[in-house]
Amino acid sequence: MSEIALVGKKLGMTREFYKTGQLVPVTVLKIEKARVIQVIDMEKRGYKAVQLGYGKIKNSKLSKSMKGYFAKKNTEAKKRLKEFRVHDLENFKEGNEFGLEIFKDIKFVDTKSKTIGKGFAGAMKRHNFGGLRATHGVSISHRSHGSTGQRQDPGKVFKGKKMAGHMGDKLRTMQNIEIIKTDLENDLLYLKGSIPGSKNSEVFVKGSVKNISKLTIDEKTKVAEQAKKTPDKKKK
Repeated sequence: MSEIALVGKKLGMTREFYKTGQLVPVTVLKIEKARVIQVIDMEKRGYKAVQLGYGKIKNSKLSKSMKGYFAKKNTEAKKRLKEFRVHDLENFKEGNEFGLEIFKDIKFVDTKSKTIGKGFAGAMKRHNFGGLRATHGVSISHRSHGSTGQRQDPGKVFKGKKMAGHMGDKLRTMQNIEIIKTDLENDLLYLKGSIPGSKNSEVFVKGSVKNISKLTIDEKTKVAEQAKKTPDKKKK
């Protein structure tokens, strides 16, 4: 079930305390349930996939073709549709809903969200440049990015040159984020650390793509407690 993703709303950050006294900063996500709108088999398109719908939307905001599509599927309108390729279609049927329970046996997830937009930013803020010198002939250009091109050959500025420009408001994926805890009653997911995006921004959460062998915080504390219980071997 880790092949599909859920959409959550970023509520903000808080912290969690462990019995050991350890403090862990966490990001809280309000997870929406995803509904299976369409099941795509090999005969139809040559690959296996499921189309999921997220969020609510008024019928007045739908186009005529989308109204007809949802009416044909006999389901309520969804704000966003997303398709995921899967290996097995047995677990998916049209109309089924999936929530936080799909992360029951998953320890790490990947998130995808838009970073906070910063507008037009200079080279120092945007690319972490050091700037020019504060003295020795530098004339009112302390925060500039310096030279941008060459002479007659090649006579142009290469694409991708780090310069001032629009900063933020880009999709960013964070991998291997640990799930601290889940609240099934309130559909809340607590993830370790920070996640790109402002409050109330949309976050796609999916089971981790990479195979991770690192331990979670709970597992580390158990190992530490076990190490305390085992007596040290007497030195010979």
